[in-house]
Amino acid sequence: MPARREAIVQTLRAQWLGQQMRQLRERRGITLKQAAEFLERDFSSIARWERAEWPFRRGVVVSLLDLYGEYDGRERNRFIQLAEDAWRTDRWDDDYDELVDASFIDFPWLETRAEQISSWDAFLIPGLLQTPGYAEAVIRNAEGEQATDFSVAKWLQLRLDRQRVLSREPAVRVAAIIDESVLRRPVGRPAVMRAQLQHLSGLLQRPNIDLRVLRSQVGLHAGLDGSFVLFRMPKPYPEVAYAETLGGRRFMESPRSKRYALAYHRLRDVALNQRETAALIAKITEDLP
Repeated sequence: MPARREAIVQTLRAQWLGQQMRQLRERRGITLKQAAEFLERDFSSIARWERAEWPFRRGVVVSLLDLYGEYDGRERNRFIQLAEDAWRTDRWDDDYDELVDASFIDFPWLETRAEQISSWDAFLIPGLLQTPGYAEAVIRNAEGEQATDFSVAKWLQLRLDRQRVLSREPAVRVAAIIDESVLRRPVGRPAVMRAQLQHLSGLLQRPNIDLRVLRSQVGLHAGLDGSFVLFRMPKPYPEVAYAETLGGRRFMESPRSKRYALAYHRLRDVALNQRETAALIAKITEDLP
């Protein structure tokens, strides 16, 4: 009778845990062969766990943390909690508030892995499509009274670094729908808005970018609950939806991401096409003071 295979749980948590365990092993200078010998397992087992082809089990994680010399209680709890929840596909932030730092399942991590990023933005230009001047104005507003030149420069550089995914190979596909009011909302000086709108016109010429505008004349529509982003991940990983409110961030995998995918397609059906979008952006740019 053939040996029973471990059930495959290919969730975002499993992928994240695999990456974190690999990075910890490499920082400690331990090879896959050494880890496999310690666990008395086949060499390929460790690689499969790290690639999330197999889910890490709690006991395996505990043993490897001992081997890697990770004895910090907070860090150990973080890894162990991920192993126990590897099968889960629901929201993240509330569950891990006491265990994770700001880098845990964040935008850059998803952006660098997604095959396509689709978004609906009701208030601002999407971060991947912002110019430095526009992005700086947005960051200063978000930071408020706590903004310093140092902090603004740090966040600005992070935002610009994220935009490298637009030129990677293979190129990530970006499909963005923005409300018409976003194009007319003053952000920074008039020169900043002019440069931003001109930048959007240039992006419309790129084959991996699909930018569309939802006219203000459209009344009730599928995006009235707020902005959101959809990350289409490579198989076998699930599509991920992201939404942010004053109450916190939410990352949702399938099936909860499906309602956002449906809303996006409904918005696309009533938005301008790319040619009409280009003409509207050109007209608004021309009307700027």
